Amino acid sequence: MLAAAREHGAVDIACESVSEAVSEADTVVVAAPVAFLPEVVAAALASAAADCVVTDVGSTKRTVVASTQDERFVGGHPLAGAETAGVQYARADLFDGATWYLTPTAATSGLLYERLHRTIAGLGAQPAAIDAGDHDRVLAAVSHLPHVLANVLVAQAGESLPAGAERLTATGPSFRDATRVAGANSGIWSDIYLSNADALTERIDAAIERLAAVRDLLRAGDRAGVTAWNDEAAAERRSLLEAGVAGGPVHELRVSVPNRPGVVAEVALELGRAGVNIVDMALYPAADMTEGVVALWVAGDREVDRAVALIGALDLPVVRA
Repeated sequence: MLAAAREHGAVDIACESVSEAVSEADTVVVAAPVAFLPEVVAAALASAAADCVVTDVGSTKRTVVASTQDERFVGGHPLAGAETAGVQYARADLFDGATWYLTPTAATSGLLYERLHRTIAGLGAQPAAIDAGDHDRVLAAVSHLPHVLANVLVAQAGESLPAGAERLTATGPSFRDATRVAGANSGIWSDIYLSNADALTERIDAAIERLAAVRDLLRAGDRAGVTAWNDEAAAERRSLLEAGVAGGPVHELRVSVPNRPGVVAEVALELGRAGVNIVDMALYPAADMTEGVVALWVAGDREVDRAVALIGALDLPVVRA
């Protein structure tokens, strides 16, 4: 794999160990199946410099975030990629416009969080802070459950084959779109399912209830109920898609903060929970390091008003620059 990465120009230097790879790094990104992330993150932190920020790209966050209280670690998860795997499928534009979740904690270094935020934005992605538990609950609904349902749809389609047939003669685009992720790499996805089993099973149970409800409408021949169910789904989809579109002028806010652990993470998470995206950020510590100013750039007139209110509710002075 290292040879292939060099051949494709994906890496400049290939190392045989974690300690060798991170010894002179400013930023370390750990990419491994989620079951191995705590172990590899610990190895990276053990060999990384004191001012090196370490993150990961795992699809579930609670386990790896709970595995360390090191101020240099910030959990991460870019929502990018495809059903293909391997360095031969690498693309320079992979992260363009993609949401990249970050899960800072009260232990997170503000200066290192800022560096990681800027690094990710420099890749073309949109960093967004979220609590690790909230992340896993959201991803159970919008990523892990769709993979489960895709597997179920494929299995059901196989069972519907006429006697003696080996494959379906034709499928429509709806089936192809809905099952694109079916049978995803088991070496990765088995760990994802199991590491988020509690949140995922809750979503599966909720899906079963919703399927049962529409089944009852169909059995009853309730046209009005079926129409309302379908129209509600269309409205919900529009609402979800529109919520992900950021726009408007970019405003700068200046937040005065004390020099205490986790204050930057507290601000980022508060805005993240409310869906306010930080376009960019910068930290300006005072000379005596007792306090500082966090500069935040937020897109949209309405969003900046919400940001001011949210930060004010944290009892932190905030002004528009």
